[in-house]
Amino acid sequence: MITIPSESDGEQIHAISASTTVFNQEEVECVDELWQEYLSQGPQRSGYNFLVDKEAGRLLAYACYGPRALTDRTYDLYWIAVDPTARRGGVGRRLLAASEEAVRQLGGRLLVLETSGLPSYEATRNFYLATGYTLEATLKDFYKDGDDMVIFTKRL
Repeated sequence: MITIPSESDGEQIHAISASTTVFNQEEVECVDELWQEYLSQGPQRSGYNFLVDKEAGRLLAYACYGPRALTDRTYDLYWIAVDPTARRGGVGRRLLAASEEAVRQLGGRLLVLETSGLPSYEATRNFYLATGYTLEATLKDFYKDGDDMVIFTKRL
């Protein structure tokens, strides 16, 4: 069931971030920081919204999105991650669709996401293409030498 997370979901959000094969330690820490801002300031002040997919109390996946500053109803999908043991069951697709609907409900018109161009992110990029996102740009060597930023968008 996709729902808004409770404070007690933080440990499982961290565990999913840490168990992915693509997030490095700095990225895991970034998710933790956004979660703490979300908890301490709320979504309105922090600009971060979280959704989780739970089954029998177990967190299967999470997503984090929020408005992009200085734009007209453009939102960023900051993070989406699925527990490795729950992959290939449609969890990511359901959560992404729920995130898109939540952004629509907030008045969003465009969802932007950025990901790595590393080979280890190929499945992620293919997932976005398969779910209706358009590849808008690739910024060469953005994250570091040899690690491009790949930008996708979807009109809502």
